[in-house]
Amino acid sequence: MSELKFSEDHEWILIDGDVGTVGITEFAQEQLGDVVFVEVPDEGKDLEKGDEAAVVESVKAASEVYAICDGEVIAGNEALADEPSLVNSDPMGEGWFYKAKITDASQLEELMDEAGYKTFIEGQG
Repeated sequence: MSELKFSEDHEWILIDGDVGTVGITEFAQEQLGDVVFVEVPDEGKDLEKGDEAAVVESVKAASEVYAICDGEVIAGNEALADEPSLVNSDPMGEGWFYKAKITDASQLEELMDEAGYKTFIEGQG
């Protein structure tokens, strides 16, 4: 069974066993505007929670995506190199950034569930 969690940095992680798929939320995508470039991490890269994992550039700003937990990258979303607009059209699906083998699952306990995240972004407005 997979579980969806959110960070205060507006990232999401879909946890399926010991693999997490990471991307940015619709809220983050709306703040950025039209995404024109995405740099995803290379397969095999070791990430520690808080490390810069990916870069997103939009017509408004450039922003870093930070590792949501410790893990080893097992796939970067290569489709984003050719079609960064996937982040705009489907940030919670086809616009994912990377998949990682989670090495410290205890870090996921600090994250919010969907209801908690909705409450969090309502406080951002």
